Amino acid sequence: MSLPPEKASELKQIIHQQLLKMDVHGRIREVLAETIREELAPEHQQLSTEDLIKALRQRGIIDDVMKGLKFVPDVNETERTSAPKPSTHFVDREPPVLKKTNIDPTRRYLYLQVLGGKAFLEHLQEPEPLPGQICSTFTLCLHFRNQRFRSKPVPCACEPDFQDGFLLEIHKDSLGDGSKMVDATTMLSICDPVHMVLIKTDTFGETTLVASYFLEWRSVLAAENGITNVAVELLGVGTESKVSVGVLNIRLEMYPQLNKTLSSEITSTQFTLERQKTAEKERLFLVYAKQWWREYLQIRPTHNARLVKIFAQDENGVNRPVCSYVRPLRAGRLLDTPRQAARFVSVLGHERAAVIGGGGKQEQWCTLLAFLCRNKGDCEDHANLLCSLLLGFGLEAFVCVGTKAKGVPHTWVMTCGSDGTITFWESLTGHRYIHRPVNPDDPPLAEQPKPLYPYRTIGCIFNHQKFFGNCQPSDAVEVCVFDLHDESKWKPMSGEAIKSVCPPGATSSVPPFPPLCASTIDAAVTSNEMEVQLRILVSEHRKDLGLSTVWDDQLSYLLSPALAAYELERTTGVSAGNEEFQDAVRRAVPDGHTFKGFPIHFVHRNARRAFATCLRSPFCEEIICCRGDQVRLAVRVRVFTYPESACAVWIMFACKYRSVL
Repeated sequence: MSLPPEKASELKQIIHQQLLKMDVHGRIREVLAETIREELAPEHQQLSTEDLIKALRQRGIIDDVMKGLKFVPDVNETERTSAPKPSTHFVDREPPVLKKTNIDPTRRYLYLQVLGGKAFLEHLQEPEPLPGQICSTFTLCLHFRNQRFRSKPVPCACEPDFQDGFLLEIHKDSLGDGSKMVDATTMLSICDPVHMVLIKTDTFGETTLVASYFLEWRSVLAAENGITNVAVELLGVGTESKVSVGVLNIRLEMYPQLNKTLSSEITSTQFTLERQKTAEKERLFLVYAKQWWREYLQIRPTHNARLVKIFAQDENGVNRPVCSYVRPLRAGRLLDTPRQAARFVSVLGHERAAVIGGGGKQEQWCTLLAFLCRNKGDCEDHANLLCSLLLGFGLEAFVCVGTKAKGVPHTWVMTCGSDGTITFWESLTGHRYIHRPVNPDDPPLAEQPKPLYPYRTIGCIFNHQKFFGNCQPSDAVEVCVFDLHDESKWKPMSGEAIKSVCPPGATSSVPPFPPLCASTIDAAVTSNEMEVQLRILVSEHRKDLGLSTVWDDQLSYLLSPALAAYELERTTGVSAGNEEFQDAVRRAVPDGHTFKGFPIHFVHRNARRAFATCLRSPFCEEIICCRGDQVRLAVRVRVFTYPESACAVWIMFACKYRSVL
């Protein structure tokens, strides 16, 4: 390993200071005198360097010096997902054992410790990972009253070694009451649960949702000394929502300690009352929904075949009103425009819920925390998140439920402009389409707008406050008129009924929305890493074909503006900077030479997987396997980061070579 001269001199200076500080020179003199006096026979008048180092090592002086030199610890180690940056300097201090948190003594906190897991029987045969070996890991994600936490990843095992503590502030989002020391009675009325989501990450970086659990933390209010231990049984998700996946040992503790604890009768009575109240509201809404559906079918018998979705199952198999999956979500400083929000949602992975055996699609509308922690989900999850973000940006947005080509069920988002403009937003791609309805009563020769969107039929639309069933003669999207005030076209649900079961109603079984988290990915470091890996893969591939590889660094750099322009176009719909890119390439490619370039887009950061995909394209393979005179290759990677560590990855392969006729 070679260091640049300035780094080498800096390192020498640090070591010199360390030696002076520990008075190593004086100690060496003492050892030298002692060694000569005690160990040398009279006939041996010379002492070799090896003898001296051996004596220093025996007395532990070398170990003391080495212990004094430490790398800077990465305090964000638990949060980072990308490779840590190489350390640029040394410090002569011990690293902190734990990152300390400032505790406001006037606030009330809940300290939640996860003290290991057991009975994760699916991993019973899992071998012990060797040191340094990449293995599958579990990560626990928590959300409580606008606060989010993430545990350190632990190797998957039958008894995973979770050892993490989380300090949850009770009055985080109540600014008016934040200055008060909240008492036990007030805390009993805070019915927000601690939402816990367990994610499994395999050796390829693919994530799987293992369990989603709502922890009732208020049992600690009746515990002696304000401390209680709970064994939480986690159940699976989707089709396995009745199957146990494992048990977590959890310890709950109040800070500062409560002056007066509540009796267990009071807490259990409160929980029973809340459950009864919620169950009654849900029962009344179900009665109303059945009545609404009967009326809807009486309008036209064919309505029975339309996709009118009033309830949907979450990851735990619980039926919830669809309106509860949407609510205004503000992204703070993380997203600046509605179109940027659409781009962010589109780079989250798309994956259908797993089905055991053949057959149709498994329905699973995930809670927002489960979707964000897993970083991928189905089209319904994407549409719900995009609709929530657009509502947060002040737009009148709705989730649309209908079909695409070949009758495939699909959901997308619609916004209604104040001037009556209807815009469809495809949450999986970020594309926007203006809807201009076809008038079926127009004469045959009248020119009709040609729809560009992929949607065929629409059954209903909804947001957090409204629900409309499509009762127009045809449910074809191209002839639909979105006059939501006309009850002959759209049958509305009672706003009061929706409000009774959806926040901000009173007690509700619907989980609160978590805030978005900033990206922990370093875009420049990740781009460089992927680029280096792709260069190695291309060189190896060409070597197998008997071709040499010469890289043109300047040409690689010139590809950057094109990648930035592609991402800008995906985000804003506006193309810019193409003229400068073309001019730079023309200047870089001499007369008589040919230039070829191939851009491609991914939403993952796996270089090997991306390279395999690129080789499947004949255009890209032609560049990578280019033969000719004076062949020069170039590759550029640009990673664009978004909230929740989602990212858009643009890769461009290019080559230039002399055209030989």
